Amino acid sequence: MTSPTAHETMTREPVGRPGVPGATAVSRRGATIVAGLAVSIATALALVALAVPLFLNPAWVGFEQERSRADAFTGYSLPELHAVTGSLLHDLVIGPGTFDATDAAGRPALSERERAHLRDVRWVFGAALVVAIASVAILVVGGFVARSRSSFWRAVRRGATGLGAVVIILGAVSVVAFDAAFDLFHRLFFPAGSYTFDPRTDRLVQLFPDQFWSETTILLGLVLLVLAWDVRRFAGRRVDRLAG
Repeated sequence: MTSPTAHETMTREPVGRPGVPGATAVSRRGATIVAGLAVSIATALALVALAVPLFLNPAWVGFEQERSRADAFTGYSLPELHAVTGSLLHDLVIGPGTFDATDAAGRPALSERERAHLRDVRWVFGAALVVAIASVAILVVGGFVARSRSSFWRAVRRGATGLGAVVIILGAVSVVAFDAAFDLFHRLFFPAGSYTFDPRTDRLVQLFPDQFWSETTILLGLVLLVLAWDVRRFAGRRVDRLAG
């Protein structure tokens, strides 16, 4: 066996060079990994987007306000409490976002600082809606293009599994440090100092006491776990069917 000549050595293209099959395979593998990661993240975000509206409605909010005695904190009667809260929820979800609800005597329910915080909340919800729509679009397109490929359903299963793991971890942290976790959440999404209110004087935290948030968070976590489990099982069955 003879060694390659100098001419052969100089003209041989290196492995991985653009246009060479090896480079194409690496590129395709990278694209597959990125696509799978996008589907996994989109799955988790879409499940969150599906769960949150279950608690962002007058029926649940009114029920939980009564449980947490928001009427006693605010001094409102229950009909007045529900009327003020309904107006705030309408502004938050539909608009126009002025949050100028008034009590039975016609006085503004919230201060300007409280209304400013709710406008920040509405902006965050708007951004979350855009992310949710993008996530659903990724799943729809991915499902249409690769619905018969096990790689798509494995990515969906990973996303559901990851969401369940995150919910369990956050739940464990909240059990021992709910206030710290709640504060960290606000620090991530709102300007410093814009979300701190005094429950003795500020109506916003009287309308939505700590018990309201803790119980709502617990139930939201349970709903997310159920959704994540169901999607994980469904995706797993699809993977097994396609593999078989």
